Amino acid sequence: MPVEIHVLNAVRAWSDGQEVNLGHARQRHVLAALLFELNRPVSIDQLIDRVWGERAPRRVTTTLHSYVSRLRPIIGGLGLTIVRRAGGYVCEADPEIVDVHRFRRLVEDARAANGPQRTADLLLEALATWQGDALDGADTTWFNQLREILGRELLSAELALSEVMLELGREAEILAMLRSLTQAQPFDERVAGRLMLTLHRQGRTVEALDHYQDIRSRLDGELGLEPGAPLQRLHQQILSDDSALANAEPEAAARTRAPTTPTVVPRQLPAQPRGFTGRNEQLALLSEVLGSPDEPGGTAVVCAIGGIGGIGKTWLALRWAHEHHNAFPDGQLYVNLRGFDPGGEPVPAHTAVRGFLEALGTDVMAVPAEPDAQAALYRSLTADKRLLIVLDNARDTAQVAPLLPGSPTCTVVVTSRSRLAGLTTAHGARPVALDVLTDIEARHLLTSHLGADRTAAEPEAVATLLEHCAGLPLALSILAARATLSPDVPLAELAGELHETHTRLDALDSGDLTADLRTVFASSYHVLEPDAAQLFRLLGRAPGPDISLPAAAGLTALPVPRVRVLLRRLQAAHLVQEHAPGRYRMHDLTRLYAAERARAEPAIDSGDALLRLVDFYLHTAHAAASHLDPHRDRIPMAPARPGAMPEEPADLGAALAWFTVEHPVLLDAVDTAVGADHDRRAWLLAHALETYFDYRGHCHDWAASQHTALDAARRLADRSWQAGAHRSLGSVYTQMGRLDVGHIHFRHALDLYIRLGDQVNQAHTHRGLGWVCDRQGSRRDALAHNEQALALYRQAGHRAGQAKALNNTGWLHIMLGDYRPALDHCAQAVDVNQQIGDRHAEAGAWDSLGYAHHHLANYSDAITCYERALALDRGFGDQYGETEILRHLGDTRLAAGDTEAAGIAWRNALEIAEEIDHPAIEELHSKLDSLTRPSPGPREERRGT
Repeated sequence: MPVEIHVLNAVRAWSDGQEVNLGHARQRHVLAALLFELNRPVSIDQLIDRVWGERAPRRVTTTLHSYVSRLRPIIGGLGLTIVRRAGGYVCEADPEIVDVHRFRRLVEDARAANGPQRTADLLLEALATWQGDALDGADTTWFNQLREILGRELLSAELALSEVMLELGREAEILAMLRSLTQAQPFDERVAGRLMLTLHRQGRTVEALDHYQDIRSRLDGELGLEPGAPLQRLHQQILSDDSALANAEPEAAARTRAPTTPTVVPRQLPAQPRGFTGRNEQLALLSEVLGSPDEPGGTAVVCAIGGIGGIGKTWLALRWAHEHHNAFPDGQLYVNLRGFDPGGEPVPAHTAVRGFLEALGTDVMAVPAEPDAQAALYRSLTADKRLLIVLDNARDTAQVAPLLPGSPTCTVVVTSRSRLAGLTTAHGARPVALDVLTDIEARHLLTSHLGADRTAAEPEAVATLLEHCAGLPLALSILAARATLSPDVPLAELAGELHETHTRLDALDSGDLTADLRTVFASSYHVLEPDAAQLFRLLGRAPGPDISLPAAAGLTALPVPRVRVLLRRLQAAHLVQEHAPGRYRMHDLTRLYAAERARAEPAIDSGDALLRLVDFYLHTAHAAASHLDPHRDRIPMAPARPGAMPEEPADLGAALAWFTVEHPVLLDAVDTAVGADHDRRAWLLAHALETYFDYRGHCHDWAASQHTALDAARRLADRSWQAGAHRSLGSVYTQMGRLDVGHIHFRHALDLYIRLGDQVNQAHTHRGLGWVCDRQGSRRDALAHNEQALALYRQAGHRAGQAKALNNTGWLHIMLGDYRPALDHCAQAVDVNQQIGDRHAEAGAWDSLGYAHHHLANYSDAITCYERALALDRGFGDQYGETEILRHLGDTRLAAGDTEAAGIAWRNALEIAEEIDHPAIEELHSKLDSLTRPSPGPREERRGT
């Protein structure tokens, strides 16, 4: 393979033996975190947590964007691509060029291989991908946990190789590996047994017996334990030179001399699930938890696998159980407790106990009549046995508790759609929560059912199937079953059924109750108490990808403490997930079912609830926008509907944080208001979002929301609001560089405001037209517009507008070469903004004043002005404005002869520009590249106002 990328070594990359320089450690760790999630989106917050953990520096987000920007050209030739997705990044590549993914694929292939020789070859190839310690040098909680998981996977692969090599009689080839494993795992009796058998087969029996004494001494001296029965039996067999050791795997050999008993050994596990894929992390966690029973005197080791219906809980339990059945020589018990069975009631605990007693060989006539006596007998029969007990599909802890053995030698795996908190608190169960499959795992599952040829023939249809199943294994399996039963039906036809949200669940009905997604969801829904069921239905209609606790309170008109309790109950049923503190989301298909239930049970006025929720977002957004721009023109609004309970952000920081978290929800809320025939709310909400979108550079979202607002204003026949939407669109299109479009919208706005006689908004619009003319190079026209705006503001007594017009007029004098009048106008703008307390506009005026001083070669004064502008602007989170100020500061630093300081300013500007996709990105790259050459004059382009 010409190019290989090594996650295991914290991302070394080389081609034809030549190492590629990927930059400093943090930059390599960013790539490692992306490569491990190959072809899956990783959010910015996740990347920061993984790479920096609790040691994240200030401005870590911009640092992360800078690292990604630097990595892209370096890794382009290695077969890797990093692309931006909403809220994060995706590293795209063929998994075969990344060692950790190739290692896992080879191990999976080895498990499924026919014959020991093929298994050995695949495992040897898998182990060859390791070139050193896993994730060397990466030290955060996430990397450390991942390193432990990879270490367990490596040990599992090495043990599997030792087994098959012993079976093939190739002991000499694994002796060095086993010695190394012994040093790394000094207390692992499995490793010790393999090394002992290998040495004995090579005629080095004395060394084998010495090694037994070594591990016995270590176990006794450090843990106070004796070796387990299998290792003791192997020791005795070596002492007696048992002929069975000549060709048997160690545990099997150890069992050849095990004492026999008349006890029945139950083997109740259902067949392994076909097409199982992924879940490596959960399988490793189960092995970690269940592989080490509690100390003597404790109770059985219990693990509870939880998740929404159809997520694959039973598949995971059975896969792990079959992979580890040899660890339970006394047998495996299994019962489907039918806790959420659509066809009947849950299995009573005493019925399940009786079935276990019979499976353990108890005579029917000897089974006690009383449930408590039956449970006592069950505990007696399981005492000191190494049994695996799988309790599938449990309703609650009360159903499970009587089925728990008392012996610490037993292992219990429970699956349930409930969280079984009582099992965790009272019995020490370790919870294992299942989430949806990754994109790669989902594709692998679908391909395993349909075959590679069929999926490759219709890639667009397959993409649609994967998108709408959203990683839910049952949904994928249902579609695969339908496709398999109708091999002549194109996959595109199935994909077409999934496009319509109202009928999507119909496409996920196979005609069998056990394979009907709607039925699976219904069995979880019907056990909810009435208030929780009502909240579930309402959440199905709520806009956005998730919802906050206060918003859910507004949706239901219930107090926050009561809603918190109801959300916990939905979370306990795995119908919602608290993916961040105080924020809840549903799986896409669960949401569809919830919306279906809301339409089917019209006794609840979901329409009224939706308007309360829109009012929650609308009034909270207007309160937050007032912190971002305290001098924005106020628009009268009707009071929020009773029960909406909007929030009041405490300050500017809280307002910015609220907008940032709720951004995708607010966009959907605008559309929700339109869909509910409430155009007035849609327009007002879009208006409330303007300043935030402007500060953060979300131009496309800004434009989309204002087009929605314009359509709403036209339906309302409100000329003032039509003009407001046109003026906002003029601003965003000008900021995007689409100057002709921006000019048209500003002209439409001005015509409407003139007909309405609205002087203040005419002045606002003249300022906008001045901005467009300036960007188009018509600076005399731009100056005329701003002078007209200043006159209108003075007539109306609008001081905030006067300050902005003064600043713009000063700027345009600079552009026209009239620097002395520019100083006067900009200084007046600073003064007026200080008088009215508009600190954000004051920042813009200081920036303009600095620009005037720069052109008069007063570099020291210019730098002072820019630094004042930066200090003010950063307090508002205005990343667009901060980029402009830093550009100007860098120009002045360079003109003053300080090349190093100029580079610092431009690099800081570039970090922000790349984060918000600022149009000056290429210019800033050019400035930085040309630092060693004579600097060109400063770019004459005004800052957007």
